[in-house]
Amino acid sequence: MSGLKVQKMDSSALNNFRFQNISDLLSLYTPLAFKNYGHGQLNTVSFRGTSANHTAVLWNGLNINSPILGQTDFSTIPVAGFDELSVQYGSAASIVGSDAVGGSILLGSTAPAQSLHLSIGRQQESFNNSQTQLTAQYGKAIHPKHIFSGKTSVYDGRIQNNYPYTERRKYAILPSETFQRGLVQDLFFQSANGRELSAHVWLTENNLTLTPEDTAGREQTFTKAYRTMIRYGHKAFHFRTAWVRDIIDYAKGDLSRPDHAVTDKFSNRLEKDFSYAFGNNSSIQVKAGGEWTYYRAQVAGYVSPVNSENRSDLYVLTRLQATSRLLVSVNLRQAFVTRYNPPFTPSLGTEYYVVRNPEYHLKLKGSVGKSYRVPTLNERFWKDLGNPDIKPENGWNKEIGLEQNYLPDNHHSFYTSLTAYHNRVKDWTYWNASRNYRVENLQQVLAKGIELQAGWKNSSSEWKSGANLNYALNKSTQEKAYDAYSLDIIGKQLVFVPVHTGSFIAFIQHRSTRLTAQIQTTSKRFATFDNTQHLDGYMLANLLAETTLHLNKAKIRFQGQINNISDAFYLNVRNNAMPGRSFALSLIISYNQPAKIKYF
Repeated sequence: MSGLKVQKMDSSALNNFRFQNISDLLSLYTPLAFKNYGHGQLNTVSFRGTSANHTAVLWNGLNINSPILGQTDFSTIPVAGFDELSVQYGSAASIVGSDAVGGSILLGSTAPAQSLHLSIGRQQESFNNSQTQLTAQYGKAIHPKHIFSGKTSVYDGRIQNNYPYTERRKYAILPSETFQRGLVQDLFFQSANGRELSAHVWLTENNLTLTPEDTAGREQTFTKAYRTMIRYGHKAFHFRTAWVRDIIDYAKGDLSRPDHAVTDKFSNRLEKDFSYAFGNNSSIQVKAGGEWTYYRAQVAGYVSPVNSENRSDLYVLTRLQATSRLLVSVNLRQAFVTRYNPPFTPSLGTEYYVVRNPEYHLKLKGSVGKSYRVPTLNERFWKDLGNPDIKPENGWNKEIGLEQNYLPDNHHSFYTSLTAYHNRVKDWTYWNASRNYRVENLQQVLAKGIELQAGWKNSSSEWKSGANLNYALNKSTQEKAYDAYSLDIIGKQLVFVPVHTGSFIAFIQHRSTRLTAQIQTTSKRFATFDNTQHLDGYMLANLLAETTLHLNKAKIRFQGQINNISDAFYLNVRNNAMPGRSFALSLIISYNQPAKIKYF
């Protein structure tokens, strides 16, 4: 991904948000904008001004977006479900494939160390909400040349939202309750000769009920996801096979007879790496591979209740280290889809160190790449409203940026990133209100903007401190009309996409006690396509305090959190107010037994 902007979340950020979902973390540490319907309710992302269908979510390299919806509900992705989190900005279709139009969210599982680590955690929140987690990490050398390790984690969330009020400023607080639970199981077998075999299972359930006391108007959405994967690698050879089943049960009023939808995804991927060195500082790496995926969907609302299709990809990814300062990537991908002809998707990325010395790095980077999105199964097969002739979306993403790192001494570090992007998407799909919400290609949308990120850290023997700043300016507008209905919205900002977003995080830590302040701001968002109505901008402030007690091999961690300190009033969607100030207390008890013997 050289030339593209990639941001990896550090372990301290993941640790602070282990009882929350992924959007709570990303909304503070990145410029991403989320549309949240309420605590525990549907939560989708607008990545660089694109829609919820334009973000690829990858779990160990596998796209886990729902094939019928084409998106992920981030309220169902808890931070406890993975070990690593990275955010890749901009189109990466040549590397990731379909959906990576605005960007990608990368979730990963890593092999634990040779030790035994046990933890149990509980968080109690305002409004009778709670989260419980149990985790075991284990690793042992079973032979001088073989290591077995794994992770087992279970989590349970009960979000009952028993608010003491029914409205704020005459806007309703929609009653809801969500019950969520999951199991994560990762197993790794590693050998000294470069072989690794791993198995991964992630099972989730999420049961959301809106207005549960209203027997006539209540709505229930019950989702299940069974995600399984086996990976094998030997030096330069890699193979992966996976099966994913997504289940959605939806009911309104009478909850005993829900609409039932099941989709299965079978995926296999084969890769081979090649590496060549020439000169003192020059080398080229090539990754060639192919992927085949079979989808089968059983949805009552489709013209034909059962539909299936095959998708396959061939790709060649190259990384040329031309000099010690210059890095170039050329990536090529061609997808094949039943009844479709996705475009050939090349990309070119480059990084150049303008200044590179031990104290200061200044890097110039840029990329240009083709993007595409295969229409969802709903968009093609839904009765009356679907369109079997809808075209795949495609476009070009261009970006350029500067990154600098400054290390004046052994205690301080400074980081700054400035990126400008221009992302034009053609044949953008839209459920057209003027055609009774039949899905259509909206022709052309342009998203362009600037992102600024800066960070500072200070570390000494007993004191640590730091701060992070994020700001994004995004203009996302429709460029061309597709019918008379849309003539008056040419050049208007897309609905619920803020022009400005920002956040600021600062912390100070003395030994094992830490205090963190978080501020998040969002500008006004338009609620209509002609921009005549809007939701006001808002600013939220949170405060976290935590301390850890060390007792031999055990640790006890206490954390207190105040969300929305100022009790700010804000709307994320029309006529649905978000709750006010809330509190949370958490307790985590952990035990760690280091390994006595380590091999290779």
